[in-house]
Amino acid sequence: MLEVNLLKLQRMSMRMEELEQALSQPEIVSDLPRFTALSKELGDIEPIVSQFQKYQKIEAEIKQNHELLNETEDAELVEMLKSEQHDLETELAKVDEELQVALLPKDPRDELSLFMEIRSGAGGEEAALFAYELYRMYQLYTSEHGFKCKTIELNETEIGGIKEIVFQVEGKGAWSRLKYEMGVHRVQRVPATESGGRIHTSTATVAVIPEATQTSKVEINPKDIRIDTYRASGAGGQHVNMTDSAVRITHFPTGLVVTCQDERSQIKNREKAMLVLMSRLEQLYNEQHQAELSEERRSQIGTGDRSERIRTYNYPQGRVTDHRIGLTLYQLQQVLDGDLDLIIEQLQAAERNNIAKQAN
Repeated sequence: MLEVNLLKLQRMSMRMEELEQALSQPEIVSDLPRFTALSKELGDIEPIVSQFQKYQKIEAEIKQNHELLNETEDAELVEMLKSEQHDLETELAKVDEELQVALLPKDPRDELSLFMEIRSGAGGEEAALFAYELYRMYQLYTSEHGFKCKTIELNETEIGGIKEIVFQVEGKGAWSRLKYEMGVHRVQRVPATESGGRIHTSTATVAVIPEATQTSKVEINPKDIRIDTYRASGAGGQHVNMTDSAVRITHFPTGLVVTCQDERSQIKNREKAMLVLMSRLEQLYNEQHQAELSEERRSQIGTGDRSERIRTYNYPQGRVTDHRIGLTLYQLQQVLDGDLDLIIEQLQAAERNNIAKQAN
């Protein structure tokens, strides 16, 4: 273990003892904000300290085994101790690696919920059908991980495709997993409407926006927005209700437009639309300049052109390729059925490696 990591872990161990003592004091327990802050800090470092204690225990067992090996001449005991030593050293190396990962700087947004936006790109109706399949993939993935998926806005086509959808993914750690999905997704397959059997390439764009927090510094001046109401409609313009419950909010300074028609209540649609707007504005706020933000958002969404892509879903070959890390899997249906961790865990590992290189 690196000496710098050892010092960090020793300081964390001392801090955990301080926190445990503090949280048992009546004056801390009665001060809810302070108690909450200290409890969160303890919750953040406790798993790391627990791993460190495991590391120290294994290290002590290795030292004890080494001493026994030097003292005994019993061949059978020596063989047994050597086998145990090998297993302990293997386990120690694994725990050491886990601790190094745990000590890497973390994205402060990793625990947040988020909003996802999927839009059909190049390819017409086929692109809209692909957008629907991406939405289904994310629905299955979020359900498997215990997240809640709520539709904010939906614009469907006549044959079941999606021109545009905005949905909320609620749950601790949603951002840490789904932030990698932003960009252009490309599909290569023979459309059902293609009589000649030719393979077509279509695209859909995905944007991922972390949900605004309670500590958000974003403030919305009522004079800076216009709120319009209208009747929600489904595919083909058919009304899904007969009241003006859908809400559109326009933010004049940035030009952002947010709509919500998922709820039958105008009040609930307004609340959801305001939350989406707050989240988008916070994303803007965290950038140095408005121009940089606009560029970042364009890099997320892309133009939908076929030449831009982060991932390709090739149906004839049954493969998925993530172009950012050069990963190819011949498990297309498995991924489309929500087993995205096959890709996400590799992306997380690549990100950790990049952070580790920058830290060194």
